[in-house]
Amino acid sequence: MIAPRLFIDADACPVKAEAFRVAERCGLRVFVVSNGWIQLPRASFIEQVVVDAGPDVADDWIAERVGPADVVVTSDIPLAERCLAAGAQAIRPNGEAFTENSIGSALAGRMVGEHLRSMGVATSGPPPFGPKDRSSFLQALDRAVVAARRRAGG
Repeated sequence: MIAPRLFIDADACPVKAEAFRVAERCGLRVFVVSNGWIQLPRASFIEQVVVDAGPDVADDWIAERVGPADVVVTSDIPLAERCLAAGAQAIRPNGEAFTENSIGSALAGRMVGEHLRSMGVATSGPPPFGPKDRSSFLQALDRAVVAARRRAGG
């Protein structure tokens, strides 16, 4: 049996503390991946990974290591696509799960937004992050851990 792991795309992740609580309760190893040092709790199950600065360096580190028993927390749509391709689960900090059915439209929406911004059109960005998002994230992470354990064979 392969133990499920949790990867956090950490540079702008607002739910690290919630993820740590779930990981500790469920006995998951956590990799907190970022381009710079982040203050983290000292815990044997948390490993901080600081990668070189640069586009997609943290994403590459995560995508090269995830597998079917893993869960990734990210808002990065291309990273989520790569994780899904590796068989992992990917969820946003607001609890929304990326799926094979939703990733295509998410990528298309991202490309449209980038195109509009390149033309000088102001776009609204994501809605403010709030308590309901934290609650949705905790529920989604619990579901993802259960699914990861099934995939891992235990």
